[in-house]
Amino acid sequence: MRSIKIPQIGLRLCLALLLSWVAGCQSQSRVSADNPEFVLEKSRQAQGADQRIRFLVIHYTAEDFHSSLNTLTDEHVSAHYLIPAYPPQEGGKPVAWQLVPESMRAWHAGASRWRDRTNLNDTSIGIELENPGYSSTLLGLRFYPFPREQISLLTALSRQIVTRYQIEPRNVVAHSDIAPQRKDDPGPLFPWQQLAEQGIGAWPQAERVKALLAGKDKQQPVPMAELLALLARYGYAVSDDMTPAQQQRVVRAFQMHFRSADYRGLPDAETEAIVKALLEQYPS
Repeated sequence: MRSIKIPQIGLRLCLALLLSWVAGCQSQSRVSADNPEFVLEKSRQAQGADQRIRFLVIHYTAEDFHSSLNTLTDEHVSAHYLIPAYPPQEGGKPVAWQLVPESMRAWHAGASRWRDRTNLNDTSIGIELENPGYSSTLLGLRFYPFPREQISLLTALSRQIVTRYQIEPRNVVAHSDIAPQRKDDPGPLFPWQQLAEQGIGAWPQAERVKALLAGKDKQQPVPMAELLALLARYGYAVSDDMTPAQQQRVVRAFQMHFRSADYRGLPDAETEAIVKALLEQYPS
């Protein structure tokens, strides 16, 4: 075969272009422009890693906006976001307050547990909604609704967070879900179904709940122990040493989230059917 001679200058040019291309590829994987003291090589990434943010926790403030802002910016408690009841407009867009960067931990969850994880401050984003919470009346607790404008802004913000961190539907939770013995927020008037229809959080399929109810009366009592076992599988903190009042608080928290028409905390057939439907729809 006849050999082809490449001019020396051409060979040198090809080698120079090749080295330049390789160096360019390597520089894309390194971070050194902002740090003159060393270079970070990032061309090989470990497989043993996962997303730190796993949960989105919804709260109400139980205070007006200015009091809430003061509370959430002192040294004792904080949240990543605060949404006013009636968000102001800036350039035709509603305004939410970011109080803590998402990359940092906020102090919003307190003593908490969900799906065998504790101290959810470390792994969650917290959103506070300006809302009075509830007032005590002769007929019991009176919770306050959430304005349409506030929920619209919450939906837009939450959708971005859920997408950004790939948060599972079961992991979009109420403060009362992760701390049922201490907390009631955001209460039974929070529109969980509306958010779930927008891809934020879990909600049971009505037809499946009806099928699992199998014609039984909705209020027919079921064994508390069996219901608590199902709730523990879904994510709630349940232990063998809980008092009857504490057991009822766990059931009540679930009912406030998924069956707000009756959240007395009584173990009944409809509550059992709802949690069974959820476990089918959102398996671990």
